[in-house]
Amino acid sequence: MTAERIRFWAQPLAVLLIVGGVLVWVFSGELTATEKSTLNAKSLLTALYDHLMMTIVVTVIVLAVAVPAGVLATRAWARWLAPVLLAIANVGQAAPALGVLVLWFLVTGASGGLWVAALPLAFYSLLPVLRNTIVGIQQVDPSLVDAGRGIGMSASSVLWRVEFPLATPLILAGLRTSLVLAVGTATFGLFVNAGGFGLLIDTGYKLNLMKVLVTGSALAAGLALLVDWAGAVMEHWFGPKGVR
Repeated sequence: MTAERIRFWAQPLAVLLIVGGVLVWVFSGELTATEKSTLNAKSLLTALYDHLMMTIVVTVIVLAVAVPAGVLATRAWARWLAPVLLAIANVGQAAPALGVLVLWFLVTGASGGLWVAALPLAFYSLLPVLRNTIVGIQQVDPSLVDAGRGIGMSASSVLWRVEFPLATPLILAGLRTSLVLAVGTATFGLFVNAGGFGLLIDTGYKLNLMKVLVTGSALAAGLALLVDWAGAVMEHWFGPKGVR
């Protein structure tokens, strides 16, 4: 148990040390005027807010679409939908995230912003949750379903009281993967005026500002690791108690 707890808290501690070390290195030295205009509390908090908002909106869209679609595809009368839905989600996963984002931006003709970035990035992050929802429900022991029906439970009761709880750990594992994908691809939000840490990375690269580039990269990587850790926490606490 002690080793498990150490492993559980090692990831956020490592993120704190890495990001903290980078920020100490950046702000302990002299900054140019251009670096000061980018590396300040207001700019960093704005980038963090934009990045988090893209991640949250993408996650909500993925859950709202993938989980109901996955449940639907496991019903006896709609099982033919499973390969169709997975094929569509596979297209989003296989296509380059930047290509999907820019194509959506050009097709909609929008001026940019949060939703222009969130919708295509949600399409890119859809597959893990959709696939794990379908597989998780399909892997439930049929005898448990039969037992539920045998004691008079309706089909919907069996779904929400037997099948879905047992599939929850796999669904949460898919959500964890989607969260990390969302954080990583949110760095492309700068190309459609959605902000985020990608703006720091792009500015640092184009202007050859190493401190800005390293700061943006470290913060984006740190956020991805923290989100992955949050996914692990959800897997532990929101999964069925009997399988923890």
